[in-house]
Amino acid sequence: MYTAKKFTFGNLDGLSPKQLEIHIKLYEGYVKFTNTLEETLADLKIDTEKNAYALGEVVRRYGFEFNGMRMHEHYFSQLEGTPSPIDGVLKDALVAQYGSYESWEKEFKAVSMMRGIGWGILSYDETNKHFINHFVMDHELGQLNNTKTILALDMWEHAFMVDYTPAEKAQYIEAFFKNLNGNVASKRFS
Repeated sequence: MYTAKKFTFGNLDGLSPKQLEIHIKLYEGYVKFTNTLEETLADLKIDTEKNAYALGEVVRRYGFEFNGMRMHEHYFSQLEGTPSPIDGVLKDALVAQYGSYESWEKEFKAVSMMRGIGWGILSYDETNKHFINHFVMDHELGQLNNTKTILALDMWEHAFMVDYTPAEKAQYIEAFFKNLNGNVASKRFS
């Protein structure tokens, strides 16, 4: 059984307590449904032949709920503690690949601004020692196998609609970066 993590936020600039409260409740729902699906899967696996269709549907849904839980844990943990820029080894590695930190950030923000629901993600391919800015639709479509999530930006409307309209997504992204604890992303990289 999974337990919803508790996150402690200070006064976030551009992200209201109400926005965070609503968003945390949604995250807690992902935890709850992940647990429910695990129980359902255990029951269905008793007779996989009889339950083949239902089992397939529940397994597919499990990816959505589980990744929703984990992606939100990435997101919220990045907003805990004192805001700080991405620095150190992570920043140096981004500069080495993108030419400058600003070039990486510009590309990441552009990817995050894509139309549709999902996540702006900075992943690291440890096999090729290469960063990838990409978009994950829903929570499970677009995940890159065998990469490590370094930075996760929730671009579902529930992440910003209390504070920003869809036309103001760029302002939400700026608020995210103002409140980002870059040390969290750096630890994921190291």
